Amino acid sequence: MNITRDGEKLIIAIEGSLETRNAPEAEKEIMDALAANKGCDVIFDLEKLEYISSAGLRVLLKTRKTSGKEVKALNVSRDVYDIFDITGFTQILEVERAAREISVDGLEVIGTGFYGTVYRLDRETIVKVYSGEDTIPIIENEKEMAQKAFLAGIPTAISYDIVKVGENYGSVFELLDAKTFHEIAQDGDEPLEELVKRYVDLLKLVHSTKMNKGDFPSYKDRFLEYMDVIGKHLSKEEYDGVYKLLDAVEDQTTVVHGDIQMKNVMNCGDEPMLIDMETLGLGNPVFELGALYVSYQSFEEDDPDNAMSFFGMTNEMVNEIWRLIVEYYFADRTEEEKQACIARVKLAAALRFLYLLEITDLKEGELGEKRIAHTREHIDELLQVVDKLEI
Repeated sequence: MNITRDGEKLIIAIEGSLETRNAPEAEKEIMDALAANKGCDVIFDLEKLEYISSAGLRVLLKTRKTSGKEVKALNVSRDVYDIFDITGFTQILEVERAAREISVDGLEVIGTGFYGTVYRLDRETIVKVYSGEDTIPIIENEKEMAQKAFLAGIPTAISYDIVKVGENYGSVFELLDAKTFHEIAQDGDEPLEELVKRYVDLLKLVHSTKMNKGDFPSYKDRFLEYMDVIGKHLSKEEYDGVYKLLDAVEDQTTVVHGDIQMKNVMNCGDEPMLIDMETLGLGNPVFELGALYVSYQSFEEDDPDNAMSFFGMTNEMVNEIWRLIVEYYFADRTEEEKQACIARVKLAAALRFLYLLEITDLKEGELGEKRIAHTREHIDELLQVVDKLEI
């Protein structure tokens, strides 16, 4: 056993087994450490623990009672986790299983997003690998949001396992030999008009779903925060005009996925299923349609090769998908109403695109400068015709 202190955390690493034979000695060592490090949270690192008996469990229980602080058991093997679970210790301590390790070398990439990349593990499962450090909280948060969406009636894939992929972590989903709507469009498995119609039906289902305020982040608030980042690119008149429009948007509890492009919709049987739920929020659908406009139109404006490099499709096909989305989504609007809505969508898209450019290396180089300049022009032009953002 090895006991170390890291700030206000007392880390107790246990190897081998903790049972009747060695439990008394371990208990004494832990109690001495608690006495010398009062007020610390306790973390048991059980990565190398192979077995724990009832005597060992009593040591953990006494540790919790004596410390009076939060106690966690991390990196718990599946066998040891089963013991915790059967004995009810998962209700007493915060227990995190050790993630099994997998490799994604040579696997098919289904899609790449802001937070990570989705791979196909086999015919029935996919894994979303998150980039960056400390991604476990992001994974757990996405799972929680997906569960809320699922219970609200939105067809949602919910992960059943967390895995380690190199230095990163990922979520595993079972999707029963599903293809993305994007892959179906690429392969021509279904007439594009029918596919986009089913896709828009899903969009409308999402946008007809109401949640409680606070269940998901507010997209209105998110866009208002964008203004702190993109404000330097706008004149005072432009900034004030955009801020006024955003501030006037009604606070809504309508669900917005935030990145619902066809790569993030799986076709399970004949039913659509959403993945990539970390962008879920609440707000007016204009924020959703604006995100789609960025994906299907903004990127290719100054980079005609983007459609092929990102979507693996021709510009003509990408443009047709966007045209059909607009046609079906606004089918119940007059032509005048539809054009007004499109202008609002384009303005929301320009704000989102300018934000994405600013926070990533996409702003670098001649292409980045051109995109920023054209996006500013679009904002200026759209402010002349847009009197509100809601659609």
